[in-house]
Amino acid sequence: MPPVMPVLALDIGGTKLATAVVTPDGRTHGFLSEPTRKERGPEEVIAHLFDLGHRSLAAAEVAEVSAVGISCGGPLDAARGVLTGPLHLPGWIDIPIVELTRRAFGVPAVLENDATAAVLGEHRYGAARGAEIALYLTISTGVGGGAIIDGRLHRGAAGNGGEFGHLTVRPGGRLCQCGRRGCLEAYASGTNIAERARDLLARDDRPSVLRHEDPVRAEHVSRAASAGDVLAREVWDETTAVLSQAVTDLVNVLEPHVVVLGGGVTRSGALLIDPVRDAVRTGALPPAAAARVTLADLGDEVCVVGAAALAFDLAETLHV
Repeated sequence: MPPVMPVLALDIGGTKLATAVVTPDGRTHGFLSEPTRKERGPEEVIAHLFDLGHRSLAAAEVAEVSAVGISCGGPLDAARGVLTGPLHLPGWIDIPIVELTRRAFGVPAVLENDATAAVLGEHRYGAARGAEIALYLTISTGVGGGAIIDGRLHRGAAGNGGEFGHLTVRPGGRLCQCGRRGCLEAYASGTNIAERARDLLARDDRPSVLRHEDPVRAEHVSRAASAGDVLAREVWDETTAVLSQAVTDLVNVLEPHVVVLGGGVTRSGALLIDPVRDAVRTGALPPAAAARVTLADLGDEVCVVGAAALAFDLAETLHV
């Protein structure tokens, strides 16, 4: 059997674009990440993405790949290869990203929800390796999710299953960009952690180091909370409370072997994951409470590695 060629992986996030060449061992080569600048619109962003992809190929010194994997937040139609209206990319309606990618790189391409791709990446190469039932939550610009059920990737009836970020954690609460109120994403995403902190600063005159940040970002909140800032701690404690509630509910419903947390907000480490672990251990029903709760192994590269796993599967199916 001839050696398996590497693949190219593209990740389209609301904050950043990321690309890499990935080899069958899950290692990335020529990894690049740059701001999305979504205000420029889909045509310019996609041109930037493809340029980044070609630069990854050059940096990895790879002349040929067998396929391209693309990860992006939903809603999307993976079967048709179309971005139907991603919530984190306003105005991106019915973008035929797979066909555009095929033309740009001259090889087959495949599209998947970013968190669905991420759970596959962690299952094949990372913290969920070998688990029959695994859940993944990405806590970043938004909150997404993915699941492995009985060793297989769960996509849902129309390919958009696993929207864990839109679990209701505060009925009637904050407005989410999906149009509903009280979603997990409206409280625990990096965007909304920062927004909640700014709202609290505007209505509360207590001193806080956050008043020296412009603009306040989620990492400022976690750092200040860790240092004992009272206002920041209030925002952070609500964040971990709603995340703990959502993860505990998911554990009770699906009884996974492992729950993996990834995304930029998880850089806060123990400050985020310890309360979630404690909540699952004490609040989930036995034996579900034995689920392992851990941080992602693949870090900032999880979505590109997951997209690559899908590209390898596509190449194998097509015998490329």
